[in-house]
Amino acid sequence: MEPGNVNDVLLSCLEKNVTKPASATAEPSLSSRSSDPGNLAQRLGDAFLAVRNETERRAAPLSPEDQQIQSMPDASPTKWHRAHTTWFWEQFLLGEHAVGYRPFHPDFAFLFNSYYVSAGPRHARNHRGDITRPSADEVGAYRRYVDAAVVKFFREASADKLRALAPLVEVGLNHEQQHQELMFTDILHAFAQNPIYPSYDPDWRFPAATRSGDDWLTLNEGIHTVGHVDDGFHFDNEKPAHRALVGPVKIARNLVTNAEWLDFMQDGGYRTATLWLMDGFAAASKEDWQAPGYWREVDGAWQVMTLAGLKPVDPDAPVCHVSYYEADAFARWSGKHLPTEMEWEVAARAGQLNDAFGIVWQWTRSSYSPYPGYRAVEGALGEYNGKFMVNQLVLRGSSLATPQGHSRITYRNFFYPHHRWQFSGVRLAYYD
Repeated sequence: MEPGNVNDVLLSCLEKNVTKPASATAEPSLSSRSSDPGNLAQRLGDAFLAVRNETERRAAPLSPEDQQIQSMPDASPTKWHRAHTTWFWEQFLLGEHAVGYRPFHPDFAFLFNSYYVSAGPRHARNHRGDITRPSADEVGAYRRYVDAAVVKFFREASADKLRALAPLVEVGLNHEQQHQELMFTDILHAFAQNPIYPSYDPDWRFPAATRSGDDWLTLNEGIHTVGHVDDGFHFDNEKPAHRALVGPVKIARNLVTNAEWLDFMQDGGYRTATLWLMDGFAAASKEDWQAPGYWREVDGAWQVMTLAGLKPVDPDAPVCHVSYYEADAFARWSGKHLPTEMEWEVAARAGQLNDAFGIVWQWTRSSYSPYPGYRAVEGALGEYNGKFMVNQLVLRGSSLATPQGHSRITYRNFFYPHHRWQFSGVRLAYYD
């Protein structure tokens, strides 16, 4: 990353309507607008506080007990997300660049490091829910302490230093936005284990899908540039941009709906081994999957756990909370395929995919692996993406939980094929 690429789009992160489709466009560099150090410090501070406030807004409806729970090893408590994103700023910005900074508490680096081996030892991921102390209130005090120190640092640092640290600030803001999304997915999983099905927000509504145009978008055979090419913010796994042969292929303009998934279920889709990858059918059998994640059959009718509690399954809504294994089996049952991530990206650049962003992440059949010529950045932040490039599949787009301004066409999300607690759905492809 080149210095000075803080995007103005980060200033829009304090978005109140989390169901609004996320933008896939990037704005010009923030720090390139002015050489005035006071103006740059103010703009950096505004962007920082907007993201930090959004984290607290998402946590606000939750009780201390809600913030403590860890319902499975892959999820983390809300309190931990709040503390870990704070540790990131303390560790990588204040600890390394703010002269005289004193950490809030000597134990917090051990408790709230995640997987940065280079940054020191850390508490085991599957035991984050065991950390009853510090309390949620103490984590709030930790956040306020670090927030004040970061704003003070922005105000007192020289313009040259701020511009040099702009890439680190960008990573920190985008890192926190990723955890904002996880706060929703993780608390939904926790609430789904509760037999009274509590709501995060009783007024929450699933975003309405768009259905317009032809059902299929045709991509003729051609060589296309794939990956991030401009100076806007991006993670290192989105580069290098490279040329790829794509097509001929048809990409579904619309997302797969619950009604289509019900047809798959009624036709024995979950019981027909020939539709499934071997590991997928083993997972479905072991976990007794009979429907997407969070679906419950109540008095003969399907309902689904949402951020508003248990609600009737809407047949017109895009299917959500399905694993790669389920998506692949559904595609095979349909006589279709899942697209590659290159096919998805080329189709998205054409601007013809309905709901590419803002409802569900879409599984691709592409393995999460490095682009040709990829090199992780140096230092601890080099552990951010590259170390996970094995045994996972790529999802594209964004979901209803993705913070405003955090999406782009080249974004590569990735999860293991059995995961389905994310807001993940399906878009099909087929070949003549």
